[in-house]
Amino acid sequence: MNKLLARLMPNNPGRAVVIGVPYLWLVLFFLLPFLIVLKISVSEMNVGQPPFKPLTEMVDNFLNIRVYLGNFISLFDVANDDLYARTYLSSLKYAAWTTIFCLVIGFPFAYFMARARPTIRPALLMLVMMPFWTSFLLRVYAWKAILTTNGVFNQILIGLGIIGEPLHMLHTPFSLMIGMVYVYLPFMILPLYANLVKLDGRLLEAAADLGATPWQRFWLVTVPLSKSGIIAGSMLVFIPCVGEFVIPELLGGPETLMIGRVLWDELFSNNDWPRAAAVAVVTILLIIVPLAIFNKYQAESQGERT
Repeated sequence: MNKLLARLMPNNPGRAVVIGVPYLWLVLFFLLPFLIVLKISVSEMNVGQPPFKPLTEMVDNFLNIRVYLGNFISLFDVANDDLYARTYLSSLKYAAWTTIFCLVIGFPFAYFMARARPTIRPALLMLVMMPFWTSFLLRVYAWKAILTTNGVFNQILIGLGIIGEPLHMLHTPFSLMIGMVYVYLPFMILPLYANLVKLDGRLLEAAADLGATPWQRFWLVTVPLSKSGIIAGSMLVFIPCVGEFVIPELLGGPETLMIGRVLWDELFSNNDWPRAAAVAVVTILLIIVPLAIFNKYQAESQGERT
């Protein structure tokens, strides 16, 4: 970063400041906290205060550095305890299913918004963003009231005579998926809309003139041209879903293992800071991988355009 700033400073100081401020922000609020968590993750558990042992100590004028890897090894020691492996796989599974459902539901809505009259597009965008005007926690609690045994959904089904007894929907994988899809659906719709609204309609007309069916026009023209929006929306949904804590805690049941809940238990119930830090580091690495794939795709797309 210093070389970059030194290269830009003589020619355009303003540009160096504009580039340097985001880098400084990332260093202060991402890199430094991550290094602190990484330091705790390679420390040993301490029964007193602080809850972890220091990495360095002076013994006979020698500086000893002790890096403890047992926290990471225990996370993947499936033979003794497969809780963490099952939790990571479960988190990835629920995040993947949430992304798929958001894509299936959000793509038609985004396509309809992009093809709507320009005069009503702002109103449709407002409908998508309107849930953000309400507290995230209140919206999740509202789903608890809807899905509970005496909730609105069961009352409607019983009133219509569809069921005789209330369905058990709360604290199940079903209620977890409902909450996750509801909360993260706008994050899928908005990138898709931004991409689809720029789609040239003449390409679809040309495909129709060449004899393509509506399905062929959608699959061979619309989907490839909206690939960047699909990837961006999928990343915006998948990445936060992996580490989600509030929705699994309020809507999920004991069978819905998510890494956020396990991290909370290790930190506040077991008071095992090094183990919790190791769980957080592995979770961050799981999130960085799809981010790297997305950045690689974006760089390749920009290179093809230029």
